[in-house]
Amino acid sequence: MYAAFFGLKQEPFSIAPDPRYLFMSERHREALAHLLYGLGAGGGFVLLSGEIGTGKTTVCRLFLEQVPGNCNVAYIFNPKLTVVELLQSICDEFHIEVSRSSSQPPTVKDYIDPLNAFLLQSHGAGRNNVLIIDEAQSLSVEVLEQLRLLTNLETRERKLLQIILIGQPELRGMLARPELEQLAQRVIARYHLDALTPTETALYIQHRMEVAGLARPSPFQARAIDRIHKLSRGVPRRINLLCDRALLGAFAHSRAEVDSQTVDKAGAEVFGPVPSAAGLSRRALAMLGMGLGLIAGVGLLAAANRMSRPPEPVVPALAAPQAATQVKVSAAVPVSAASKPVMLRDSDQAWRELAQDWGAAPVQQLPCKALAQQQLQCFSKNLSLATIRELGRPGILTLDVRSGVPAYAILTGLTRDTATLRAQGTEQTVPLAALAERWQGDFATLWRAPQGFEASGAQSAQWAAARLAAMPAMPGASSPSDTGPAAFQARLRAFQLSHGLTADGVPGPMTLMQLNRAAGVLEPRLRTES
Repeated sequence: MYAAFFGLKQEPFSIAPDPRYLFMSERHREALAHLLYGLGAGGGFVLLSGEIGTGKTTVCRLFLEQVPGNCNVAYIFNPKLTVVELLQSICDEFHIEVSRSSSQPPTVKDYIDPLNAFLLQSHGAGRNNVLIIDEAQSLSVEVLEQLRLLTNLETRERKLLQIILIGQPELRGMLARPELEQLAQRVIARYHLDALTPTETALYIQHRMEVAGLARPSPFQARAIDRIHKLSRGVPRRINLLCDRALLGAFAHSRAEVDSQTVDKAGAEVFGPVPSAAGLSRRALAMLGMGLGLIAGVGLLAAANRMSRPPEPVVPALAAPQAATQVKVSAAVPVSAASKPVMLRDSDQAWRELAQDWGAAPVQQLPCKALAQQQLQCFSKNLSLATIRELGRPGILTLDVRSGVPAYAILTGLTRDTATLRAQGTEQTVPLAALAERWQGDFATLWRAPQGFEASGAQSAQWAAARLAAMPAMPGASSPSDTGPAAFQARLRAFQLSHGLTADGVPGPMTLMQLNRAAGVLEPRLRTES
């Protein structure tokens, strides 16, 4: 309803899962790493806990994408079961055939015997078995004890069943009970997924807006984002609900920006009246957040439906003389703004200027071919600002493509609202809205390759494997000592996922760039401070 008004292609804060909107905070990456570590740790229990809406299920989905092909997975999302019902569900999920000749009700043994046989057969065939139980805080003590008994089946090297328990914070309290002490001792990895920090909340909002097509400054004022974090407590699901209603409120009143007052009003409609934080304990706040439901917001919707087509926002021109601030790169202090924006008119000239950031020797004709002799590889692709921010390196923006006379500038800085461009030794900071008027997403950059590197698939894979092996031991889907193709693919996918890349297991240029960064290779960095 409001997407076009804010220059968006779609509404960015749907609570429906959409992989395009995936935002991995540092905590989400650590949670995923713990699950992957548990997968290769030889059996036992892995525990992932977190408040409602913090992203536990999202992390679980990402984990399932990283499970290697030699692994059987059983996933149970309705754990309010008896012991017999649980065992039946496990056998169903593993596609284990259970034969019963007796007319009596099924017993535990009817399911345990074929399950044990299946686990032994899988182990003999070189396959692992993982049981994932979501909403595990709903498990009874009797069911948890039966799960512990399932992990008794083992060889000399490992247990034959890996069990992952995912649940709300009370799951941790359950496992602290004296009657479950033996189970708690078998937990080999545990992680509690906290909510987003204020900084991460701002990045989360910006990320979703950019994925939805935002190419102008964000409509959320800084104070509004602070208020969103406080009202949502940094819980992604609550952030989505609050931001969606705040954008609807601003749209209903023809406001191009979302201020803190709009957020407060949206919060009252989504969460209900919120008492002063000073008068509430932490537990009371948590109970309040869990107990409040969605309110229809009839007044806002009615106002929005009565509106005619929203007015188009005024977008300033890129680097208008009165808006652009230019700074000499070599100067210690700013110089006055030039009378007209400075741009590069030749792509080779842009590559040569970018190469200076990498300390390359001067090159003339065919810069990319010449730079390859200096172990610098050229890379060009149409990317979003969110992806460029994740790569974190300066690069060439191609402007005015539609005009037929393209111009070029080096992107050196990127904040929530502005981009800093450099050309011919000067820098100018411009609003993202102005940039969007002349830029269609064309981005090019450099990355440093090892001596003798050739961009063939085989050599890229060898180099990526060497980079991964040389890194400090990190939680992953397999042991670093396992050098087989499947193990490499699993480690590479885990690395890609943890660095905001498509987890396709292919060591493409962007993956190699992030491997360089993780390995501490000296390369220029994009300035991304807010």
